[in-house]
Amino acid sequence: MTATETALPQRLGVAVVGFGWMGRVHSQAYARLRHHFPDLRLVPDLVAVADEVPGRAEQAAAQFGFGTATRDWRALLQDPRIDAVSITTPNAMHREVGVAFAAAGKHLWIEKPVGLTVEDARAVRNAAAVNGIQATVGFNYRNAPAVQAARSLIGTGAIGALTHARVRFFSDYAAHPEGALTWRYQRALGGNGVLGDLGSHAIDLARHLLGEIDTLVADTAVFIPTRPRPSAATAGHTLAAGGEPGPVENDDYLSCLVRFASGAHGVIEACRVSVAEQNTYGFTIHGTKGMLSWDFRRMGELRVSRGDAYQDQPTSTVHVGPGAGDYTAFQPGAGNSMGFDDLKIIEARDFLASIAAGTPQGATLDDAVHTAAVLDAVARSVKSGSWTGL
Repeated sequence: MTATETALPQRLGVAVVGFGWMGRVHSQAYARLRHHFPDLRLVPDLVAVADEVPGRAEQAAAQFGFGTATRDWRALLQDPRIDAVSITTPNAMHREVGVAFAAAGKHLWIEKPVGLTVEDARAVRNAAAVNGIQATVGFNYRNAPAVQAARSLIGTGAIGALTHARVRFFSDYAAHPEGALTWRYQRALGGNGVLGDLGSHAIDLARHLLGEIDTLVADTAVFIPTRPRPSAATAGHTLAAGGEPGPVENDDYLSCLVRFASGAHGVIEACRVSVAEQNTYGFTIHGTKGMLSWDFRRMGELRVSRGDAYQDQPTSTVHVGPGAGDYTAFQPGAGNSMGFDDLKIIEARDFLASIAAGTPQGATLDDAVHTAAVLDAVARSVKSGSWTGL
């Protein structure tokens, strides 16, 4: 074998379990991965796809080139062609599917929140550790180059000691009262609602930028108490006008005051029924000498204030570019836009790089466990009505 041949990337057999919107996003990320990261040592090979909805896996195979399509994910556990698996099922399946594939020696790219409870997240983490496999978790917003730039500025002390922050994840995806009563609104399938959905992203972003949360006090609410039941399989956030009404079993809204271990204070808010808010995700972080602010809808912009003026200190809008996180892999110069799917490509890169190196890169199952522990504390605080420690 020549030196050139030994330098060629190795193929990694990949399966996707669950082919709703997020399964499609993972598949697209695998397909585009080498366009943006051509030097990867591993190349994904789309071997198999599983989805319990009749016909959906076959459609995915036809569009993306998966070699095998099945309704039964268990049929893939012992498939020797599969080295790694994307788990993009409803939350209630994360633990069972994750533990099973980890036990089978398959590396995991698993969507947040990794189950319904902190015990679920720990079970998947422990299974991965026992079986020596790598795992990456779908906390994609931390991958935005502007967020990576903000973390770097915080680390260098550019805005001084952190004092307080606000992290907000508002969306209108569930604002329509005729939105179908899917698994997302059932506690047995969707867990704690917006807490595990948008709230888990908000908590991860807060931890990523400000460090561990020490104590909190929280409030939650259900604003749309009933929804119509769908008459057929759904994907995304479809309407089911005229369907038989059923109860919404989990929360639409989360508000949380937090104290970080660093001494900083914060507010974390998440809502899935915010009319006129389309993916209003972001943060504002204040320090003793400045401020950083980011809005996902203007992904390439970071508002920055730093200096020694304290009062009347100006704020600049920085268009992040080459040198900020992984920006260069997508665009040549500042001001060129990136999108949501690009963040998942960065996540896919971290996943394959973890497997190649044998060490975790990007968001890990430890991050999922820490986030789930915060959500568990939120539930306890809501029940007691008081400040709760982690």
